[in-house]
Amino acid sequence: MLILIYLGLGALAGTVAGLFGVGGGLIIVPTLIYTLNWQGVDSGIVTHLAVGTSLATIVITSLSSVRAHQKRGAVDWSIVLALTPGIALGAILGAMTASYLSGPQLQLAFGVFVVVIAAQLGLGLSASGQRELPGTPGLLAAGGIIGWISSLFGIGGGSLTVPFLSWCNVAMQRAVACSAACGLPIALFGSVSYIWQGWGISALPAASSGYVYWPAFLGIVLTSTVFARLGASLAHRLPAPLLRRIFALFLVLVGSQLIAGSGLLF
Repeated sequence: MLILIYLGLGALAGTVAGLFGVGGGLIIVPTLIYTLNWQGVDSGIVTHLAVGTSLATIVITSLSSVRAHQKRGAVDWSIVLALTPGIALGAILGAMTASYLSGPQLQLAFGVFVVVIAAQLGLGLSASGQRELPGTPGLLAAGGIIGWISSLFGIGGGSLTVPFLSWCNVAMQRAVACSAACGLPIALFGSVSYIWQGWGISALPAASSGYVYWPAFLGIVLTSTVFARLGASLAHRLPAPLLRRIFALFLVLVGSQLIAGSGLLF
C-alpha cells in the first residue's frame, strides 16, 4: 500500500515538474509530510524526513535532467563549476540549520517558502537581465545562498538559480540547463548531510538512513522521471499561464495548511 502511494507521489511530482517547470520538491515535501504523519511517524522528525528524502530523490531525477540538457549542448559548465563550491557548502549548512529547528518550526518555514513561490508563479514575476555574472567571490556567495535555501527546504534550487542567472543576463535556455546541473550537487551534498544529521535518531521509521526514508525514495524515483516527460509534453498543449495560476493557488492552499498545521502561529 505504501509503495503504491509513493509510486503515485512520484508520478504526481514528475508530471507537475514537467508541466510547470518547477522542482518536484514543492510537491514531494508537503505530500511526504502528510503521508508520514498518516503512517504515525513522530511529528518531531516528519518534516526533516520529508526534506531529506526529497533531496535524495532529486539526486536521481537531476541526473536524467542534466543528461537531457547536455545532449542539446545547453549546459554552461563554467557557470556550474563556479557555483558548485558555494552550493556544496550551502547545502551542508542548510541541513545543519534544519537540525537546529524543531519539526513545527521547519514546517512553518517551508510553508512560508511555498507561499512565496506561489506568489512568484501566480504573478508571473521574473528577473530581467540587469547586470553581468559576478566574479568568483560573487558566484561563491550566490551558490552558498542557493544551496542553503534549497537544502533547508528539500528542493532542487530551480526557483532560485534560474532567476539569479536570468538577472545576470544569462539566456533562459542556458539558465534552465545550468539550474538542472546545479540541482545535482544541491541534492547530493544535502541528502548526505541529512543522513548524517539524522543518524541514530531513535524515532526514525524502519528502512531509514538518517533523515532519508528509502521506501518513499524508491517509489518516487521509479515514476517521477517517466512522468516528467509526460508533464513536459502536456505543457506544450495546455494554456500555460492559466495552469500556472491554478498551480499557484494550489501552492497557496498547501502552504497555508502547512503554516496552520505547524501550530506556531494559530
